[in-house]
Amino acid sequence: MPSSVMPTSRQGDGRPSPAVAVSAVGLRKSYGDKTVLDGIDLRIPAGSVFALLGPNGAGKTTAVKILSTLIAADGGQAQVAGHDLAADPQAVRAAIGVTGQFSAVDGLITGEENMLLMADLHHLSKREGRRVAAELLERFDLAEAAKKPASTYSGGMKRRLDIAMTLVGGPRVIFLDEPTTGLDPRSRHTMWQIIRELVSDGVTVFLTTQYLEEADQLADRIAVLHDGRIAAEGTAGELKRLVPGGHVRLRFCDPAAYRSAARALREATRDDEALALHVPADGTQRELRAILDQLERAGVEADELTVHTPDLDDVFFALTGTDQPKESVR
Repeated sequence: MPSSVMPTSRQGDGRPSPAVAVSAVGLRKSYGDKTVLDGIDLRIPAGSVFALLGPNGAGKTTAVKILSTLIAADGGQAQVAGHDLAADPQAVRAAIGVTGQFSAVDGLITGEENMLLMADLHHLSKREGRRVAAELLERFDLAEAAKKPASTYSGGMKRRLDIAMTLVGGPRVIFLDEPTTGLDPRSRHTMWQIIRELVSDGVTVFLTTQYLEEADQLADRIAVLHDGRIAAEGTAGELKRLVPGGHVRLRFCDPAAYRSAARALREATRDDEALALHVPADGTQRELRAILDQLERAGVEADELTVHTPDLDDVFFALTGTDQPKESVR
């Protein structure tokens, strides 16, 4: 397959800096009176995983459709894999792969035939097409099922075949629009491993997902889309620090020790029934050491200590103002 690694550029001091796989400035899209994207900016380094989160209807799929040339933006500029979206959409299409939450696999033909059909669409010779198809079917653990109709595949197998088909053209950027929707936990974890392997090969992955844990596990950077704008962007750790609520929970078996600790840690919230104290903290080693030092000066030890930090669920709900259950976040 063609190499999927993008070249690096040079910084002012001569050191190489990572190339930008996807960039957008002021991207806008409306349908009638409804503004779906209201001037979003993106900058995604090559060879990384970028996750776009947002509630239903936030515009995640619209962003993917624009960046993959399926629909046109109303305003703004974008480049994908080094090509301008408006000036050279054909070059963009040649450099990307797209898979949606609904598989493009044809169930009436075999897995191998699906792969060979994709090779034909990429104008590979018959010999090269068979070689690439065989390699990808083996890589995605589909070689034994290659001669069976795709309609007989499980959901996880169909999703793996879908991504294998996407890789036939050696794309440098892959858009995965909710790729694990409907998969069981085992298949979802298998898909995560596939995504990690793609990135290790130099592919850039633009991921939308309804599973916040998925973004936490996979993404180098995460953006939260709300009301057509990027509400926040950063690493998972950076986003979690935006939300208050982190604390250290100290539990005691001895009521006397509990009362002594409560006097020493005046900022703590008491739970007299459980003999537990909740001390506000961001979970850093420095803060944890300070709490333990205060306990030591008071001459007491906690019988149980747990650190609680906000997770991406907390970040999502705080930024979007939604109170819908986690399972419905998209």
